[in-house]
Amino acid sequence: MDKDFHIFPEQASTLAGQVDMLYYVLTGLCIFFGMLIFFLIYVFAVRYRRRSEDDVPRQIPGLLKLEIAWSIIPLGMSMVVFFWGAKLYFEMYTPPDDALEIYVVGKQWMWHIQQPSGRREINELHVPTGRPVKLLMATEDVIHSFYVPAFRVKKDVVPGRYSTMWFEATKPGTYHLFCAEYCGTKHSQMIGSVVVMEPVQYQRWLSGNTGDETPVAAGEKKFQQLGCITCHGDKPGSRGPTLKGLFGAPVQLQNGDIVNVNEDYIRESILNPGRKVTAGYSPIMPTYQGQVNEATLLQITAYIKSIGTTQK
Repeated sequence: MDKDFHIFPEQASTLAGQVDMLYYVLTGLCIFFGMLIFFLIYVFAVRYRRRSEDDVPRQIPGLLKLEIAWSIIPLGMSMVVFFWGAKLYFEMYTPPDDALEIYVVGKQWMWHIQQPSGRREINELHVPTGRPVKLLMATEDVIHSFYVPAFRVKKDVVPGRYSTMWFEATKPGTYHLFCAEYCGTKHSQMIGSVVVMEPVQYQRWLSGNTGDETPVAAGEKKFQQLGCITCHGDKPGSRGPTLKGLFGAPVQLQNGDIVNVNEDYIRESILNPGRKVTAGYSPIMPTYQGQVNEATLLQITAYIKSIGTTQK
């Protein structure tokens, strides 16, 4: 037998052990109660079987303590598993504020990835150990699913919105990356690798950048090319609201609703600007649907986020 054979993938993230432990507990509970029920059915079927046509079974009075016990004990177990699972769920879907943000675009049938330094990758993701990594993901076509078994993380990437996931790798190495959602004829070929490196090696790898622009720089250039600055300037009387300090801030809309500015709000405002118009401004912004792709949207979003954080 291969000495490297594992029933489960290697644990290579801070969340992997917690996910596995919850899975082991759920599996153990299912096996225990399954065997207990099978055993009791067998015992009762033998012990209380009808031995003749004239056999009249003796009535057995109910036992309140037993009925309460078999209701309270499973309920308590279920609540423990529920709160344990809920805590882990919120932890898995709440990226730390200091996470390294990397942009991912799924496309039949490959993953396009861009590092904060601007370095681009296809079907390969380099990350450092010991630092949380947040992936901001979009898709150019159909539903994809970013899945790294060794990290115990998987996230569907749905058309028309952004998806986020995070992890913190703990062991240097190369780990499998899959698309876990059937996305077309070459779905099985949409595979790649996550390369985990020590922080020093990761920085050395980043320094080998061939000159790609950072997402922020590329987004600023596109912001200028599309003429966005003509309406979203800082001067009084601009036809659109200023974008400085906007990201993460609450904005009041014309209908009175208040929304927090996040990545999805920025995306929607570019592609469908008439849907959520800021109070005090007219719905004059044209749609850029079909003029910018998902990679460009992520870059513009990165630029707006950068000028937002500088004001905080």
